[in-house]
Amino acid sequence: MPLYMDVHIIPGIKARDVAEAHRKDVQLQEEHHCKCMTYWIDEERENVFCLIDAPDKECVVAMHQKAHGLIPNKIIEVNPELVQSFLGRLYDPENAVTTDDGLKVFHDPSFRIILFISIKDPVLLRHELGIEKANELLSICTNLIRQQLTAFDGREVEHPGNGFLASFTGAAQALSCAFTIQQLTQQPELMVVDLKLAVNAGEPIATVSQLFGDTIQFARQLCFITNDSKIAVASLVKELTVKDQFQKPAGNIVTLVPQDEELLASLFNKLEENWQNTDFTVSEFCQAMAMSQSQLYRKTIELTGKSPNILLKEFRLEKAKELMNKQRYNISQITFDTGFTSPSYFTKCFKSHYGLLPMAYLELLR
Repeated sequence: MPLYMDVHIIPGIKARDVAEAHRKDVQLQEEHHCKCMTYWIDEERENVFCLIDAPDKECVVAMHQKAHGLIPNKIIEVNPELVQSFLGRLYDPENAVTTDDGLKVFHDPSFRIILFISIKDPVLLRHELGIEKANELLSICTNLIRQQLTAFDGREVEHPGNGFLASFTGAAQALSCAFTIQQLTQQPELMVVDLKLAVNAGEPIATVSQLFGDTIQFARQLCFITNDSKIAVASLVKELTVKDQFQKPAGNIVTLVPQDEELLASLFNKLEENWQNTDFTVSEFCQAMAMSQSQLYRKTIELTGKSPNILLKEFRLEKAKELMNKQRYNISQITFDTGFTSPSYFTKCFKSHYGLLPMAYLELLR
């Protein structure tokens, strides 16, 4: 059966209340063809996340409604391997305390610090350096990153080939890991790998129907402001490190005020919504952002170092590479699927930005 995670936002919630509600769910789980695997409770942030094996979302809602009336605010389907990687378990904690009346009570928040590390596209790196040298450098970086994740109690979530994603329970651990990786990769030989690091934090479920989707998405977007080998750190993570009195080398990080973070996210959200539309030009970009052309130009330069036109074009080019890697589309199809107006213009832009023709890139993928 599918595995679901739901979220309940309950003001004033306490761990014992959740334990009691969970026991009521378990008593009714067979009736609704569900299996209540575990939950995470965060009294400070007043939320609860339940993990349930069930035929569908409707069964989850029906079970909760009959057991205690606490209807989930949202439910998403999740991959058990990703849940294990992000949160460290699929069942109740082994050290959970059982009370005299048989309740298993524990405090275990699901809030996580996410370290996102992007590296240069391995295909482009092999084109530039040759297969043997590129693979050697990628192997060095991979081993170095994994060693530091282990040293700082980070969990590697996935390794998609052009980056790393790791989960931490503490902001200080995540930042210490990021700083160490940054220092160790400042060797001239490794600079060509073009490591970019961003640190964000959040809960498993927000607006995106993917586990930690919002947190990962913004961490990826923060990589666009990581110039001069600095680490991009979300303002929320910065606040957490202040609470922990973490002494970080201020010169190594770049942060935005919350207002600019919202603007950066909005910029990329509009690009994500419209990159396939050939009619989406800078004028439409301005309208979507409710900004004048001069305002949009000034803010995109300030936040990303790129003009709106360049940002839009490079965003489409990255999407083109994603399509090439996924399904080996032909050039004409890629051109129009990514919002370019002609194959010749797409080819020109691709060659100018990446240093090789689209067909050459496709050949290197085979």
